Amino acid sequence: MELEEGGVVIEVPESRDGASEGTGEGVFFNPTQELNRDVTVAVLRAYRDREPRAESYLDAMTASGVRGVRAAREGYDVTCVDIDQDAVELARSNLERNGLDGAVHHRDVNALLHEGVFDVVDLDPYGTPIPFVDAAFANARNLVCVTATDTAPLCGAHQRSGIRKYGVVPQNTDYHPEMGLRTLLSALVRTAARYDMAARPICSHVSRHYVRTYLELEGGARAADDRLEELGYVHHCEDCLHRTHEYGLIAAADRPTRCPRCDSKRYLDAGPLWLGQVADSEFVRDVLDAIDDGMGEAKRARKLLSQVAVELDTPTHYDQHRLYKQWSEPAIAMDEFLDRLRAAGHDATRAHYRGTAFKTPASIPEIREAVLGE
Repeated sequence: MELEEGGVVIEVPESRDGASEGTGEGVFFNPTQELNRDVTVAVLRAYRDREPRAESYLDAMTASGVRGVRAAREGYDVTCVDIDQDAVELARSNLERNGLDGAVHHRDVNALLHEGVFDVVDLDPYGTPIPFVDAAFANARNLVCVTATDTAPLCGAHQRSGIRKYGVVPQNTDYHPEMGLRTLLSALVRTAARYDMAARPICSHVSRHYVRTYLELEGGARAADDRLEELGYVHHCEDCLHRTHEYGLIAAADRPTRCPRCDSKRYLDAGPLWLGQVADSEFVRDVLDAIDDGMGEAKRARKLLSQVAVELDTPTHYDQHRLYKQWSEPAIAMDEFLDRLRAAGHDATRAHYRGTAFKTPASIPEIREAVLGE
């Protein structure tokens, strides 16, 4: 069937069962990822202003070719690649349908990447991106865009899988969206460093059941070492919800095994996680300006990016309802709650991925005093 998205017309396969989510078999098209693609186009627009020499774009797992077609419409020199012959033919016809140029290859993307360099490499696989990130960081010049849909391993719900895939011990905490994002970023930053590349996240978000991040690259061992300095560990109490973090690839040998606040044995360590910034606020504002009304998810994209641009970069968040339940108190409106925190002198913002999630460097006793006066 034909559909219009972001000013292009593409043919996509009809779902056999009418579901909006694919199964990873055959030519894959997910209409619920339109927000992801709209933000991607806005990032490409903003990044071209930031780095005018960025011209080539690789749509690494092209499927229907929708990402490549939309990037070509923005003036990028597009290459689409897929191991599925049907996908290759569909992507080629979709470029032609819109009168756009682009190379389309029936290849393994890792092999293709090792034959040339691309300014922008976009990895949007079904599941984990890990099988493709070595080739991407070894052969990308400016920007690597990554989607991961295996959120259960990333956030620690499937912990052993997360350890195997990402080289991180993730913990299934209240702040699992943040855990998933920082687990992914840790793996990506460490992979880039193996090639003496420093990867810096300039825009990231967690939406529905996926994590999306955009990493700007800088060559050089020293810069890569500096990025590794931003990795570390989060320590979290499952009972009183106290948490803290420390920098370093190796957790301190003398770290406490019981909660220093309530003496609980249920004191978890997660890491090495990315503890640095997950977005460049100035760049995110440029991305926000690049959203246009012709995008199908323009309203949601603007709301999302507006929050990401101002969100505090703490490596965890609190859930307001969980705190009030712990305190046996009725929750107040979130805006009033945040106003009370700020009035008490604490930085505080909403988290972009959940309505009851907020970020603050304040401790739980400080939060309680600020909002309950006790």
